[in-house]
Amino acid sequence: MSRSQDQFLVFGSPAIEEAEMQEVMASLKTGWLGTGPKVMRFEQDFCTYKRGKHAIAVNSCTAALHLSMLAAYLNPGDEVITTPLTFCATVNAIIHAGGVPVLADIDPVTMNIDPAQVEAKITERTKALIPVHFAGRPCDMDALCDLAQRYDLVLIEDCAHAIETEYKGRKAGTFGNFGCFSFYVTKNITTGEGGMILTQTQEDADRIKVLALHGMSQDAWKRFSDDGYNHYQVVEAGFKYNMMDIQAAIGIHQLQRVTPYWQRRQQIWQRYNEAFADGPLGIPAPPEPDTVHGYHLYTLLIDEEQTGVSRDQFLVDMHRQHIGTGVHYLSLPEHPYYQQRFGWQPQDYPYAAQIGRQTVSIPLSAKLTDSDVEDVITAVRHCLKMSAVAA
Repeated sequence: MSRSQDQFLVFGSPAIEEAEMQEVMASLKTGWLGTGPKVMRFEQDFCTYKRGKHAIAVNSCTAALHLSMLAAYLNPGDEVITTPLTFCATVNAIIHAGGVPVLADIDPVTMNIDPAQVEAKITERTKALIPVHFAGRPCDMDALCDLAQRYDLVLIEDCAHAIETEYKGRKAGTFGNFGCFSFYVTKNITTGEGGMILTQTQEDADRIKVLALHGMSQDAWKRFSDDGYNHYQVVEAGFKYNMMDIQAAIGIHQLQRVTPYWQRRQQIWQRYNEAFADGPLGIPAPPEPDTVHGYHLYTLLIDEEQTGVSRDQFLVDMHRQHIGTGVHYLSLPEHPYYQQRFGWQPQDYPYAAQIGRQTVSIPLSAKLTDSDVEDVITAVRHCLKMSAVAA
């Protein structure tokens, strides 16, 4: 193919435009780099976009998950059910909050947590449920909300992939007690590093704000406002989880382009569907009726018996074609730490294990040009020795 090493297509490279750069420069010139008015504006804008009630900006989705569980008064030993097909941060946050993670296997078509599997794992110790809207596809929120209500569970949505996602007219992150979002560099909307929590109550929002900044009763920017110094009091043993104005300066303008970026990724998604429809690959299922898919990850399934090449060899071959890829994800029971601590074994979660061993994510970013997309398609075909399909 025509791409050279210096044209390597980085997986998840963000689209950063001039407005973000100017906003960051404005923050640098004012000297206000930490948590301040730009963070407040980003919170307000995000809350408006999501049609939510309260939004608190933090420094990662991991922090958002951790703080949500603390705000839910998770007690040591409380069980929290989540999916085995997710990034380790979902489970690590449960551990850091003092909870015991419990896995429920996925639906092999949607790759989201299976509500029937969830119900089978509920015990008298179950306190919370964390569904992950995998790749931007909404979970079955009717069934999960019903379970949360019937068993009196705290519902915390992991929306790291799901900024634009909707289920039956409602935005992801607004169903549960808490909705947790990521603005990591590879996400649909980025602040480099960063996260957001949506909450349903003012009480939860107030407590999360205190916990996110050392347990102090005053925001830093309010302590040093033009009104003079305001003393703070430490009311809890909090954390250093706050977002900076420099990060929010990027997010404010990224959020303004959330719809055109989504539309561009939808175009790329459809082009990939056309290109790979007749091949030996597994491609994503169509979005369910009355939903909006966030189009965050485009995952191919490489079944060696079907393709003649292993998933890991495919990854190597794509890199040689100068195309970056990702693995989303090896199932959590594959990792030695969780095997040793919880006794998890891949065979106990067969659908997650199978998909985790076959999955490859190919580039899907609003930054991609049509030429980039065709280069990805050509590289996939080359690695799998597929015949060409016209654009």
